[in-house]
Amino acid sequence: VSNAGVGMAGPLECQSLAAMQSLMDTNFFGLVRLVKEVLPDMKRRRGGHIVVISSIMGLQGIVFNDIYSASKFAVEGFCESLVVQALRFNVAISLVEPGPVMTEFETKLYEEAERADYSRTDPETAKIFTELYLRNSRDVFTSLGQTPEDIAEHTLRVIEAARPPFRHQTNVAYTPMAALKHADPSGALITDAFYKLVFKYDAVLRFGLR
Repeated sequence: VSNAGVGMAGPLECQSLAAMQSLMDTNFFGLVRLVKEVLPDMKRRRGGHIVVISSIMGLQGIVFNDIYSASKFAVEGFCESLVVQALRFNVAISLVEPGPVMTEFETKLYEEAERADYSRTDPETAKIFTELYLRNSRDVFTSLGQTPEDIAEHTLRVIEAARPPFRHQTNVAYTPMAALKHADPSGALITDAFYKLVFKYDAVLRFGLR
């Protein structure tokens, strides 16, 4: 089970390349290093199961989560490419894709975001992040957040499955979001929907979540 991960949220201009590279080293290359260690023996034994804790943000990018989403997209692409070869050796790969999870990981991330210096971006972007994104995120976590125990139960079911799924989303509230993206290959539908939720109907969004 690959579960190591770090988060990053905020305006792109305010994040250093060193911090971005460190995040990718943990979230993506950490997984790659682990798989390189365990896969050869699994192939020799012709049996095994690699379970990767991914994220719904590996399927759909979320505003102000550019680098974190990129790391999870990398995880998804890596596993999607590898799974066909792995199946030839009777090795299963499963991606567990949670939405928001109520842990100290998230609490620390948002506390750091509230204290951060946003002078390297323009005032409008800083205001959108601090007044819209952070406020809406709290409502999302309060309304839709899962407990670590819930994610653990989902992961256990994936591990114990007779035929392990390649992808398993833990939060049904995010199924329409993923479906919306696939419904329109041009990307216009999901982009327009998110734009309106963030910039036009954020009050309706928060009311609905509450």
